[in-house]
Formats: sequence, C-alpha cells, structure tokens
Amino acid sequence: MLYVVPTPIGNLKDITFRAVEVLKNVDLILCEDTRTSGILLNHYDIKKELKSYHKFNEKQSLDNIIERLKKGEDIALISDAGMPGISDPGNILIKEIIDQRLEYTVLPGANAVIPAFVFSGFNAPFTFVGFLPDKKGERISVLESLKDIPSCLIFYISPYKLEKIIQDLYFVLDNRKACAVREISKKFEEKFFFSLKDGFKGTIKGEFVLLIEKPIVDNKLNKLSIEEHFDYYINLGQTKTDAMKSVAKDRGVSKSDIYKKLIKK
Repeated sequence: MLYVVPTPIGNLKDITFRAVEVLKNVDLILCEDTRTSGILLNHYDIKKELKSYHKFNEKQSLDNIIERLKKGEDIALISDAGMPGISDPGNILIKEIIDQRLEYTVLPGANAVIPAFVFSGFNAPFTFVGFLPDKKGERISVLESLKDIPSCLIFYISPYKLEKIIQDLYFVLDNRKACAVREISKKFEEKFFFSLKDGFKGTIKGEFVLLIEKPIVDNKLNKLSIEEHFDYYINLGQTKTDAMKSVAKDRGVSKSDIYKKLIKK
C-alpha cells in the first residue's frame, strides 16, 4: 500500500503519532530531498530505505514504484514540508495508483493552507490556487479567470516574487484586503494585513501564503434599511427565519446580528 504522509511545515513536533508509526513500518520512503527529510527522520529515529522522488524524476520513477507496490511492499510518500500532491510531487503517482486500482491512503496532518486561512479571519468559502505561473502573461490570464469568483483566494508565493505578484493582483482584482502569512509554525511566524493598493510593507523573507479577501458585491438590496431588506424577502414568501438568513447573507453578517437589529426596532 502507498501511504501519503504529510510532514511538518516548520516545527518538527507538528507530526502525528500515526505518521511516525507509518514511517517506521514501511519498506520504502519516497521524499523530495533526502537531506531535508533526513533531518526529520533522524529526529524520530526512523531508519528506512530513502529514495529521492521529485518533480524532475516523477515519471521515470513511476514504473519501479508501481512494481514494488504490486509485490506487496508498503511505501510512504512525503514531501519536504506539508502534504504531498499539493504544489508538491505526488499527483502523478496517485493518479497512476488509482488507474491501476492499487491500495493507497492519505494521512491527515500539517499543511499551510488551513492555518493561513484561519490566521486571516476571512470568511469562507476559499479557493486554493497554489503557485501562480512564472510568466507574467500566463499569470495575468489565471488571475482574470479568478477575479469574479465570490471566494477568498489563497496563493503560495516565494519571497522573490511577492511584490510583483501583488502588483499583478491589484491590476486584475482591483483593491482588496489581503493577508500575508509567513513562516507558519516557525520561530519567525508573522502575519500582515494590507490592501493590494498600498502593497506589502512587511519583512520579505521565508515562504509566504497570501490570502485575498473575496470581492465585495454591490448588492442594491444592501442600500435598503434592515427592515426594508427583511420585508423584501417576507414579501417574496419567505419565512421570518429564512428572510433573516437571506439578509445576513447579502450583508455578509451573522443571522444573530440581523435578529438583534430587528428586535431593537
């Protein structure tokens, strides 16, 4: 069986007991960089066959890995940090395993997306984009396809590209609230809130997760008073409860907020 095992994105303690147990019991561990993974494995006294598996040799390594799985070996797939297959090698192997109907499982664990989203305080839903293309034209094209999505957008960005990508985001998405979270779970973990128009003013160092708040929809109903807005949905035949839910959704607030304001009136 193949075990897809997430590894810590910073603090070496951010790994589950199950993940350590799996890594100690498999026949082979596939990793991006044996030196990077060696630090984690040595920390937990894991001594297993270690084989390099990265984006430059994914396809070449595939046949040998599949053959070993068919022979009944247990193999773990890890990345340098976080969950394999999310902006990291693993997707090609998993697709092949699905096609060949071989057994595999994915362990839950550390990743940068969810902690960054919680750090931001932005509302769901969110859309995870990952890394944007290096070429400006391709990058703009991707952003154009995302600009009207009513969702928080989440990107992985290297510090070397942060400023120019923020410029492109402002060009395509116009001015929105943003949150940059860097070095999650590490010693110098930080979060910065800023507008795309003003740009990022924090420390440009380490790996970043950049979150862009969803666009504010110009809803004409929001120009009504709370009571008029509520009555609009009542006149459409909604129950009082459903009408409050609709008003809350339009205004981006909780139903209890609408209830309290209506009660006061």
